[in-house]
Amino acid sequence: MKRLFSRLFITTFAIAFLSNAQAISAKTDFKICWSIYVGWMPWEYGATSGIVDKWAKKYGINIDVVQINDYIESINQYTAGGFDGCTMTNMDALTIPSAGGVDSTALIVGDFSNGNDAVILKNKSTLADIKGQNVNLVELSVSHYLLARGLQSVGLSEQDISVVNTSDADMVAAYTTNDVTAVTTWNPLVSEILSMPNSQKVFDSAQIPGEIIDTLVVNTQTLKDNPKFGKALVGAWYEIMAKMSQEKAVREHMGKASGTDLKGYEAQLASTKMFYSPTDAVSFVDSPELKKTMQYVAEFSFKHGLLGDGAPDAGFIGIETPSGIYGDAGNIQLRFDSSYMKMAAEGKL
Repeated sequence: MKRLFSRLFITTFAIAFLSNAQAISAKTDFKICWSIYVGWMPWEYGATSGIVDKWAKKYGINIDVVQINDYIESINQYTAGGFDGCTMTNMDALTIPSAGGVDSTALIVGDFSNGNDAVILKNKSTLADIKGQNVNLVELSVSHYLLARGLQSVGLSEQDISVVNTSDADMVAAYTTNDVTAVTTWNPLVSEILSMPNSQKVFDSAQIPGEIIDTLVVNTQTLKDNPKFGKALVGAWYEIMAKMSQEKAVREHMGKASGTDLKGYEAQLASTKMFYSPTDAVSFVDSPELKKTMQYVAEFSFKHGLLGDGAPDAGFIGIETPSGIYGDAGNIQLRFDSSYMKMAAEGKL
């Protein structure tokens, strides 16, 4: 009787487990979030134009595209499981969800900053002049990373300056005060600050091309269980890219939605390397340079304690790229997957 009960319990448990697995794989409702930035405005257009809905319907699913005004909060909500995907940089993908134990995949690599992020000095003309100054920036952000890479280029280190943590919302106002003489920030704040007297851009992301990458990150397990989710997102993205690259009205819409106009938005696009073609995005992701970039990012992140208290070294978190793994192959938490973008390039979506 005992054995019979055990067999019945095991059978019941197995049926329940399989039912749960089937329920997960049969998921039809998904949510992604985004925040305002030149390279992520296509998601706003995709949502309002119906392109995302069209591709979701093609694959028999629903995708809710949600704007969140606070960038870091959007990543935190994704990490907490509130969203299936979120727009974020490569560094933030590593240091927030991946460092938090959420296995994540960069499904779409949309662009890299090619001048959108910059170090600006007041009344000085070279980056070497920054030595001994306070530098206002969003601490531990890509701005901080950009500054560190810039300092390396002129034989300086963070010990030669003092970081003053300043929110992006306060950056412009802070710069107008006499006390602030150096800032590191991103567009559209860069453009606004450079329009002020005696402001000089001394280093920008065009000098480290391909290192500050803008992506759509999705939960790896969700993508594995629901490939239709990945196909719908990538299909929608490249339809949006085609319209964006060819139609001025689409760029004008994105500009207005981001709080500027066509001229202002196109100025930001000029300092952004957009991958309008999936072929170009695949080439970038498949290149060995991506693995090297992620090593730089991991080393900076480890130095600043962003990989978690228990991280013994920069390779603690494994980062999988098509050209190989950087870090611990037994602890992969961040993946760059070009397979869905390849489907788009080959017309297989």
